[in-house]
Amino acid sequence: MKPIPETLQFIIGQRVDHIDTPAAVVDLDAMERNIQRLADFAKKHHVRWRPHAKMHKSAELALQLQHAGAQGVCVQKVSEAEALAAGGVLDITITNQVIAMPKLHRVARLAAQLAARGGRLGLAVDHPEGIERLAEAMAQQGSDAGIDVLVEIDVGQGRCGVPPGEAAVPLALAVARSPRLRFAGLQAYHGRAQHLASSLGRKEAIAQVVRAANHTRQLIEAEGLTVPLITGSGTGTLVHEAASGVFGELQAGSFLFMDADYARNEREPAQPAFEHALFIKTQVISVHDTHAVCDAGHKSHAIDSGLPRVALLPPDRALRYANGGDEHGLLHADAPEARLPGLGRMLWLIPGHCDPTVNLYDFLIGVRGGLTGGVVERIIRVDARGALT
Repeated sequence: MKPIPETLQFIIGQRVDHIDTPAAVVDLDAMERNIQRLADFAKKHHVRWRPHAKMHKSAELALQLQHAGAQGVCVQKVSEAEALAAGGVLDITITNQVIAMPKLHRVARLAAQLAARGGRLGLAVDHPEGIERLAEAMAQQGSDAGIDVLVEIDVGQGRCGVPPGEAAVPLALAVARSPRLRFAGLQAYHGRAQHLASSLGRKEAIAQVVRAANHTRQLIEAEGLTVPLITGSGTGTLVHEAASGVFGELQAGSFLFMDADYARNEREPAQPAFEHALFIKTQVISVHDTHAVCDAGHKSHAIDSGLPRVALLPPDRALRYANGGDEHGLLHADAPEARLPGLGRMLWLIPGHCDPTVNLYDFLIGVRGGLTGGVVERIIRVDARGALT
């Protein structure tokens, strides 16, 4: 476990002014309200929630979510699962395919380790050979711990998964026949639907997902095999999966921090009002007639979903962030009453995409009491930073 540097330990208990820049800062009050809102939502709709930890990559936050009622965590990579397990997380589902035998041996070892500690491991499959390789790795490990296996169906993402319907049936039966594999249900995630701008567009997309997943379940159960769970969903569509009566588990992850990209979507009225909780603190280091320059460039935040938004400014004094390269951001005062910030001014950015932004940092700085006058309460390790295998 990576030790917290003295420079970060020193600022615990200090006001936010003492945070050096650029830094990834979590508004703990906003984050905890987000957690409570999703916990209440899931309870109301009688569904489990298994937040995707690929967003925060932190065992500490995963355990905090479980304490609030989350079933466990999802991850995308074996190394993410290993890092979180080392931090005490015992209920993990890898919502991805693993084909390479060296990785599958790691999967088998981790499944045994978690089972010995009272936990469990799950994995998604979408090909007969993937099932065969997983079964072989589990047999070679020699453990009777077993592993939960989800058959992934492609419900619109256009990535992994077999087509819904008949193609999923032989995979489910193959899993059920293997002595060390447990058929755990269907993985049905439509990632692209999360970012459709209109609430109607998202509703229509998930209606198709629900029909496809339910039809697939019916075909599998017609063969005498129970489908214990249909899992998937994300922050943008969780309202619809939760209300479907088909999905039993929600995998939303971004709700914890939110980002500028999700905020651009039209909000579904029934969705909990999640707040921004992840910010990049930056400082103005140069000022010119036409623009100011801050010290948070593209090495400080991901830009795959657009540039960050400058937060905590009234609309008539809004600043626009523009591309300044790896280490710099350009700030423009486009609003009628806006003025360029002065040299040394501290500003807060809302990143376009929280997941890859978090992956740029070893530690997140947790602040209590707001970003203007709050105090640093804790330093949160990003345990699975760079966990790509």
